[in-house]
Amino acid sequence: MSHLTPAVGPADHVQGPRDAGIVLVEYGDFECPYCGEAYPELKALQQAMGDALCFVFRHFPLTNAHPHAERAAEFAEAATTIGRFWEMHDLLYENQEALDDRSLVGYAAQLGFDKALIESTLRGDFAERVRHDFTGGVRSGVNGTPCLFINGQRYDGPRDADSLIELFRRQD
Repeated sequence: MSHLTPAVGPADHVQGPRDAGIVLVEYGDFECPYCGEAYPELKALQQAMGDALCFVFRHFPLTNAHPHAERAAEFAEAATTIGRFWEMHDLLYENQEALDDRSLVGYAAQLGFDKALIESTLRGDFAERVRHDFTGGVRSGVNGTPCLFINGQRYDGPRDADSLIELFRRQD
């Protein structure tokens, strides 16, 4: 069983209380169809668990299989600078079939990116943050997406909301 490295910290993208009893980390790829399938399940899980769950998202773009994943992750990081990471996260998963640069620029404009931020993102100014997540994933033993960690331990079981809710309620 793999351990999460690095541990969840202040730079992570978090929904829910950081001190929740259950911390679920997803290493994801915005173009991965399996991540796309997991997206509504994880949303349902968050809804069901409420403040008992801290959800963390980290980037793990599989660029050999998904040519738009890296750039999509960079746009998500750029959205962080205007406080809109989670909105971009959701837009990207809800529009997985359209992640080319033109579409990404459209999503950015929709969320309020100014021209300078769009240009900065297209230049690759947010690539280092994505690489940081990816490197941490490799150190944690991530070899595909989505990859989940529960309270620092890799989880390879069912990823549907009902199974995860049952697992978490047994842990209480």
